[in-house]
Amino acid sequence: MLFSSVVFILYFLPIALILYYGTFFSKTLQNIALLLLSLAFYAWGEPSYVLLMVGSIIFNYVLGHLIFYFKSKKKYSKYFLILGTAGNLGSLFIFKYLAFVVRNLNQLQSHQIAIPNIALPIGISFFTFKAVSYLADIYRGKSKAEKNPLYVGLYIALFPELLAGPISRYEDIKNQIKKEKITWQKFSVGTCRFVTGMGKKLLISNSMAVIVDRIFQMNSNSAVTVTLAWLGAIAYTLQIYFDFSGYSDMAIGIGLMFGFKFEENFNYPYISKSITEFWRRWHISLSLWFKDYLYFPLGGSRVKNKDKLIRNLFIVWVSTGVWHGAEWTFIIWGFLNFIFIAFEKLISFDELEIPAVYRHIYALFVINLGWVIFRANNILEAGNYIASMFGFRHNGFWSPYTFMFIKENLIFIIAAIVLSTPIARKTNKFIVDKAFGYRVLDGLYPFAIVGLFLVCMSYIVKGSYNPFIYFKF
Repeated sequence: MLFSSVVFILYFLPIALILYYGTFFSKTLQNIALLLLSLAFYAWGEPSYVLLMVGSIIFNYVLGHLIFYFKSKKKYSKYFLILGTAGNLGSLFIFKYLAFVVRNLNQLQSHQIAIPNIALPIGISFFTFKAVSYLADIYRGKSKAEKNPLYVGLYIALFPELLAGPISRYEDIKNQIKKEKITWQKFSVGTCRFVTGMGKKLLISNSMAVIVDRIFQMNSNSAVTVTLAWLGAIAYTLQIYFDFSGYSDMAIGIGLMFGFKFEENFNYPYISKSITEFWRRWHISLSLWFKDYLYFPLGGSRVKNKDKLIRNLFIVWVSTGVWHGAEWTFIIWGFLNFIFIAFEKLISFDELEIPAVYRHIYALFVINLGWVIFRANNILEAGNYIASMFGFRHNGFWSPYTFMFIKENLIFIIAAIVLSTPIARKTNKFIVDKAFGYRVLDGLYPFAIVGLFLVCMSYIVKGSYNPFIYFKF
């Protein structure tokens, strides 16, 4: 069930709010209602997989207590942490990577193994990482094992974060689960945040998706021209940002409606002047997860030996690629990030006296190239598309299709470029604080939000193209 669907907006969300606010007199009843709603949300796509979610909750609740109980005996506590981590990641491996591994083994040997046909449970990468962080924080002494299984269940299964994060830590959310305060301000801000996220997803990302899918399909049939290939690559760079950040906005907005405050997941990543900076701004919760639970335990960048630094970066960024999907394209994409981040660290890139505009061009070029690999269905398709971008397929420079796509989507392209930078936010702040001297736009803001909501609903109702890139992760 996508957030940007009729079923969710007109049925699930209103019912969820009525049940949650209808039990305002008991915090326990509210949490029970929210957990049941989260399980129902999870069961919508594949009912049988709700058992996987319940199993994950019980497994991590028990392992959390075992790790905490044996904390005075570090060796036993560590064994239970390894068992818990292996259990969580093992489940992720079976559902997400087993078929990929078997398929590649079959290519290396004459004896063929039957490739398992296992449907991918929604959000498994996200709730698995939440579970691992819960156990790791107990082992480190940053958190205590939660006595109430309801709270553990709600943390792991909380439906606003289920599809695409952010990946919260239990310490950051436990007090909100136990005693979060529901206020009208939170609800109103959350509603506005949800609608703006829906606008980013439906109006901008989906418009870019039409361009991207058409150009990539054309290139798979025969080489497209250089300008058309670059248009498709740039459009995908915009699509994936507004797709994922729009969904994060909707998740944060829904969380606020229920009294929860989640951490921000994006901070204008396309204004970055290095790949290192990009990953401080893109999918922030995932970057911090890998930093805290993999990079730092390996020694981080404080190791004296540069070989170990390279090893640590290699493990983290290949793991990041693997986390995104069971295809070689994701692994290569992760390796590409490793190459440039390692390069930047080794030469102290941020300290070089290179004009900001050149650093920005460099970052955008690498990011864009990486997204092409990320978008491609396989390595061959990625290689052919990149070859088309640089004219290596004798494909010409200009195509009438380039002008046609730009002309038909010019407003959305301009909006996407502007809104991917802080320009709109700074302009609004200037108008409100400087030009008028008083909050004259406050009275117009509700009408703008209502108008945006109606436009978005018209897109949904008429069945416009509505893909969600991170749904498969």
